Amino acid sequence: MAWVTNFGQGSKEQKDLLGGKGANLAEMTNLGLPVPPGFTISTQACRAYLGEGGAPEGLVEEVTQHLRVLERTMGRTLGDADEPLLVSVRSGAKFSMPGMMETVLNIGLNDDSVRGLAERSGNERFAQDSYRRLLQMFGSTVLHVDSEHFARALDEAKSAKGTTADLDLDAADMTELVARFKTIISEQTGADFPQDPRDQLDLAIHAVFDSWNTDRARLYRRQERIPEDLGTAVNVQTMVFGNFGMDSGSGVAFTRDPASGNQGVYGDYLQNAQGEDVVAGIRNTVSLADFSEIDRRSHDELLEIMATLERHYRDMCDIEFTVEEGKLWMLQTRVGKRTPEAAFRISQHMVDEGMIDADEQLRRVTGDQLASLMFPRFDASAERELIARGMNASPGAAVGRAVFDSVAAVEWAGRGEPVILVRKETNPDDLSGMVVAEGILTSRGGKTSHAAVVARGMGRTCVCGAESLDVDVEAKQARIRDGGVINEGDTISIDGATGEVFLGAVPVSPSHVVRHFEGEEVAEHVVTAVANVMKQADSRRRLRVRANADTPEDAARARRFGAEGIGLCRTEHMFLGERRTLIERLIVAEDRTTQLEALDALLPLQREDFNGILEAMDGLPVTIRLIDPPLHEFLPDYTELSVKVALAESRGEVDEHDRVLLDHVRRLHEQNPMLGLRGVRLGIQIPDLFLMQARAILQAAADRVEAGGHPLPEIMVPLVASVREFDVVKRDILAVAEEVQAERGVRVEFKLGTMIELPRAAFLADRIAKSAEFFSFGTNDLTQMAWGFSRDDVESAFFSKYFDHGIFDVSPFESLDQLGVGGMVAMGTEKGRQTKPDLKVGVCGEHGGDPVSIHFFDRTGLDYVSCSPFRVPVARLEAGRSALG
Repeated sequence: MAWVTNFGQGSKEQKDLLGGKGANLAEMTNLGLPVPPGFTISTQACRAYLGEGGAPEGLVEEVTQHLRVLERTMGRTLGDADEPLLVSVRSGAKFSMPGMMETVLNIGLNDDSVRGLAERSGNERFAQDSYRRLLQMFGSTVLHVDSEHFARALDEAKSAKGTTADLDLDAADMTELVARFKTIISEQTGADFPQDPRDQLDLAIHAVFDSWNTDRARLYRRQERIPEDLGTAVNVQTMVFGNFGMDSGSGVAFTRDPASGNQGVYGDYLQNAQGEDVVAGIRNTVSLADFSEIDRRSHDELLEIMATLERHYRDMCDIEFTVEEGKLWMLQTRVGKRTPEAAFRISQHMVDEGMIDADEQLRRVTGDQLASLMFPRFDASAERELIARGMNASPGAAVGRAVFDSVAAVEWAGRGEPVILVRKETNPDDLSGMVVAEGILTSRGGKTSHAAVVARGMGRTCVCGAESLDVDVEAKQARIRDGGVINEGDTISIDGATGEVFLGAVPVSPSHVVRHFEGEEVAEHVVTAVANVMKQADSRRRLRVRANADTPEDAARARRFGAEGIGLCRTEHMFLGERRTLIERLIVAEDRTTQLEALDALLPLQREDFNGILEAMDGLPVTIRLIDPPLHEFLPDYTELSVKVALAESRGEVDEHDRVLLDHVRRLHEQNPMLGLRGVRLGIQIPDLFLMQARAILQAAADRVEAGGHPLPEIMVPLVASVREFDVVKRDILAVAEEVQAERGVRVEFKLGTMIELPRAAFLADRIAKSAEFFSFGTNDLTQMAWGFSRDDVESAFFSKYFDHGIFDVSPFESLDQLGVGGMVAMGTEKGRQTKPDLKVGVCGEHGGDPVSIHFFDRTGLDYVSCSPFRVPVARLEAGRSALG
C-alpha cells in the first residue's frame, strides 16, 4: 500500500484517499494551472497512525522518497544553508473542516537557512519574518505552547516601535522577535526549537494527524455529521511567499458571492502577507477590483483561472492564491461553502446558464438549507442586547412579550399581543399557550424535550435549556444570572437558530419561501429557484410525504405545503382544555352507564374534530391514531393533588370531588407509565373509549360522503405487540363500522392498521400483517424501546458523555439509528410484506422529517414518511434527492 502520492498523480475523484485539498491540488496540477509542487500523505496513513499510535511502517521512507523528488524538481534542498527549500504542511480531510485542524508554514527554516534565505532573496526582513512565523505556528500547533505568549510578544514589539502595524517592524525588530519566540518555546517546553529540518517536517506531519482528534474537530464533525473514522490527509507543498515585499501578497476569492449567490467574482487581497494573515484579519484587505490596480497581470490571470475552475467543477469555487514577486500561484480550490439562499440562487443561475441540468440542481441543495430559508430571521444589522443563551431547539426568529403560563399566553394573544411563552419546561397542558405564542423559551430541556419536539412540529421558534434564566412562574418573572429580571409583559426576542435570547425587540424579516408555499406570489429569485427545485423533486421521488396534523388548520397548511395526506393525527390532544373534565368523569365513573354518559358527551366533539380534518384532506388518506397515552396524563399531578387534599383536611375542609379524584389518581399511578396501561392495552381495558373514537371517525367520514366528499380515513391502533391484541380491537371496530353503515346508509371506505413501535411487533410483523391493512412505524417510541432510553431524561443525564466518547455522532432521537432501530424497520417491513405483498408501510415519528433518515426510509422501501407541516417541503425535497441516488 502506498502512503504518499505526488500532486500530478491524483485527481478530484480521490477525496476519500487524498482528502479534499489534496485531490483538488492534484486536479489543478493536471489542468496545467500554476500550483507549487508537492505531495499528499493519504487518509489511510492518518488512520494507521492514529490506530497504531505512531507512523505506520514505510511512511517515513515514502516521505523521504517524495521529498527527494520535490528537491530535485525545485533544485533546492530542505533547510539547506545556502539554497533552502521550504515547505508548508497542511491538513485536508475529505469534507472541508475550516480552521478545525492544523497548518504549519515555512518548514525548513533554522538559524542557518534563514541566513541563506536572506541572501538569496536580498531581503533580511522577509527572511526573519518568515522564521518568526514558523516559530509561532510550530510552537503553538506542534509544541502546544499557548499562542497568547507569541501574540503578546508581537504586540510588545509593535508597542515599543510606536505602531500597531506589523509592516512597520524592520529587519532588526524581526530578528529580535525570532530570539524572543525561541526563548518562549524553550521556557514553555523545556527544550529548544528543533533545528533539524527533517525533524520539523515529521513533527508537523504528526501534529496534523493528531489534530483530527482535537475537541474542536470532534465537535465540528458532530455538528456536521462527518464520520469519525475518515482521518485527514496531509499536504506537503513548496512554499511560495506572499510576504516577499509589496509586489507580493495573498488572497482568497470566490467565483460567485457565497453569501447572496450573486454572479460575479468576489474576494480579498492583502499585500506583503501570507495566507494566514488574510484569514486572521491582521490588516484590512482590499477587493479584487483594487487588486487589479495593484497587479493587473496577476489579477487578469486569476480571473481566467477562476473561470476555468468554475467551468471544470461546474460549481462555485473557493480559491486561495499567493503572488510572489509578481508571479501568481494557486494554493487551493474547493467547491465553496455558501449560505442556504446562495445555494438555491447559484444552482438556478447555473441551470439558466446551461452549466447543470435540473437533476444536478436538485443534488446541489439540501433539505436543511430549505428549512433554514423557511424560518424568519433577525435583521443582522440591528442592535441587540444578549441576556441568555440556550439550545437552538427550533429555528426562527420570534419577538413578543414574555408570559409565564398558557392562560396568560392565550389572554394576551387574544388582545393581539405577540407573546413568548417562558417556562422552566413545558408539558401537554401548555399546548394552548404554545399554539398562540410566537416562540417558546425554557430554562430546562434539550432538543428532544417536549417544548422542542412540539415547537418543531408547529413551526414555532424555540430555545430550550437557557440555564442562566431562573424562571419563577408564580412571580411571573425570570431572573437573569448576571443581573436583571424579565417580568411579564417585557419584550424579548429569541433566535431559534443560535439559541440566543435578547432583551427588547430585534427587527425580524419574514420568510419569502413560506409565503410562497402559502400560495402568495413572491417576486424573489430565491423563491423561483425553490419552486423549480421542488417541481423537480416531486417529479423524481417515489416516496410519498404526509403530515403529522391534529387540527383542521394544521391539515390545511400541510396540504398547501404539498402533503399527500396525514400520516399521524394524534387524538389525545383533543382531550385537553375544557374536555378534560369529561375524561375525568370517564375515569372516576363507578359503573359502565356513567362511563358511557361521559363518552356520549365526547362523541359529537370528536366527530366535529375529525370532520374538519377529513374536509381539509378530502381525497387524501388520513391516519388517525386512537388514544395512546396513559389516562393519568389527563388527571391532576399525584403529588400536587395529595398536598391539596391533605391541606384541606388539616383545615377541616374536605372536598369530596378532590378526595374521590385522588383515590383514582392513586389507583392509576404507575412506576413507569410509558410501559403501563396505554395504547392498545387501554383499548382492551376500557373498550368503549376506542369504540367511541372509531364511531366518531366513521360518522365524520359518513358526513363527508353525504356532503359529496371523498374521505379516506385510516384507523391506527397504537402500541400493539401481539396480533391477538390487534384482533380484539379490530373485531369491535368492525362491528361499529357495520352499525354506522346501517344507521347512515352510507358505505365508508376505511383501513384498519397498527403502529409498529415495539421491538416485538417488528419481530412478529409477519403475523400482525395477517390482520392489519397497514403499518406505521412510530420511531420515537421504537428508539426508546430499542435503546432502553427515556427520551425525557437521557439527553441531560448522559448524552454529552456519549458524544464525547464517539458512541453517538448524533442523537438517535434526531436522526434514525440505522443499524439498530433502522434494522427493525427494515425487518418489520420485509416480514410484513412476506405475508401481505401490497402492505402499505410508512413512518410517523420525528425521523420522518430528518433528511438523512428520509434517504434510509426510501432505500428500505417504505411507501411514505410523515412529518410536521413545516417539514413537508423538506421531506419532499429529500425524497427527490434520494431517488437520484
